Amino acid sequence: MAVTARTAAAADPAGSKVADAIREAVTAGDFAPNQRLVEAELSEQFGASRASVRNALAQLATEGLVERIQNRGARVRAVSLDEAVEITEVRMALEGLCAAKAAERVTDDDREALRDLGARMKAAVTSGDVLGYSDLNRRLHARVLAMSGQHTACAVLERLHGQNVRRQFRLAMHPGRPQVSLPQHLAVIDAVCAADPDAAEAAMRAHLRSVIEALPALEKPR
Repeated sequence: MAVTARTAAAADPAGSKVADAIREAVTAGDFAPNQRLVEAELSEQFGASRASVRNALAQLATEGLVERIQNRGARVRAVSLDEAVEITEVRMALEGLCAAKAAERVTDDDREALRDLGARMKAAVTSGDVLGYSDLNRRLHARVLAMSGQHTACAVLERLHGQNVRRQFRLAMHPGRPQVSLPQHLAVIDAVCAADPDAAEAAMRAHLRSVIEALPALEKPR
């Protein structure tokens, strides 16, 4: 039986840590799209064995974050604008579903956590803390997905996130974007807390439709 990349990663905790480190480096822009990922260099950079680096690259290839080219090694996979739009369209359908499910399952503890996130997001926008807002944005989406109990949708979304993570980070950093997305996120929070599945789905879909409309701005030179 063939060993999958995830199975290999599970058997190699060091490889999983290297995969996490590469993923974070791609998100932060330390590794650029189409940049070659040389095993020997990564092994030295992250203090891991070549085998662990190889397992990490195999795992990231299954996520769509890394592209492996025969006889040429691996490189960071570049995601085109058209593909980024398609990924976000799929997210819109699945995260809309998850928001509706979260509204059906919401508890008092969930409401408290969501409202706390909303208050902190407001404070981050007011203070100009763009990085803090980006982190809270990620945590809000993760919280709604966890509340939904929709494991199949969450697994698909996890894979899509890996493919588009750098563009999502760049969009979160784009000037003026937090002021646009904050009321959209608050609308999702309000609908989920009100246990209104239809409104929660509509709010999440509206937010991600706004993301799709904003993506082309990232392609324009500053």
